[in-house]
Amino acid sequence: MILLSFTSALCAASRITPFLADSAHNTGIAVVVCPGGSYSWLDMKTEGIGVAKWLQSNGINAYVLRYHVATVAAYITGFRVLGTGPKYPDMLDDVEEALRYVYEHAEQDHVDPRKIGVMGFSAGGHLTMSAYAYNRTVYRPAFLCPVYPVVTMSHPVFTHRRSRRGALGVWGQFSDTMRDSLSVEKHITADCPPVFLVNCEDDPVVRYQNSVLLDSALTANAVPHRYLRYRTGGHGFGASETKGTEESRQWKNEFLQWILNLNL
Repeated sequence: MILLSFTSALCAASRITPFLADSAHNTGIAVVVCPGGSYSWLDMKTEGIGVAKWLQSNGINAYVLRYHVATVAAYITGFRVLGTGPKYPDMLDDVEEALRYVYEHAEQDHVDPRKIGVMGFSAGGHLTMSAYAYNRTVYRPAFLCPVYPVVTMSHPVFTHRRSRRGALGVWGQFSDTMRDSLSVEKHITADCPPVFLVNCEDDPVVRYQNSVLLDSALTANAVPHRYLRYRTGGHGFGASETKGTEESRQWKNEFLQWILNLNL
């Protein structure tokens, strides 16, 4: 058992890049960052490292997660028709292990274990919500921040099909059971932690109605949340100072105000 735990910790550490806040400005808050990429690649620059450095500069400890994805080659060639390659629940395993790592290293990293959450972008936003909706461990996130997230895997119009294929595989994407089970809007309950949700109406990649579905589910279950729906900004801007629009880039200050005033 000890060997298995040690091995698991090593695997988690190999997939995490910490960006720890300066001790003088450390808020004790920690965020596991899940970059987007349609569950087929990872946008580490804009939605990973860029986000982590922004959080770090504001006294928030960030842990960028390199979760399993299908890879671009798998997406293009469809080699997983033979059943090989990463797919759900591999990504879920990764985010659960990342949460475990942060909790278990909280004391040495000067993190408050009551203030550990998950933030993700696009497909990483789906994984962010999965860290709550399908969590099979005792390491639960205290808050969630999905930004222009993939939400539904079953809606006939609003589903982001590239992410669905990346997550479920060549054959799994056609399973109604799998589609329904991984549509996070269908798995929100009253015990969901506080959520900060962001998207843009002009998003050309993931239809903004994904976030509308999530907002509706959170509201129906009386989950404390804030939903910022911008008119402009598109997709893929992360914490960039140049991508998106002046309007959509406001989300960063709004998030900082929200998280610093959240009663965790």
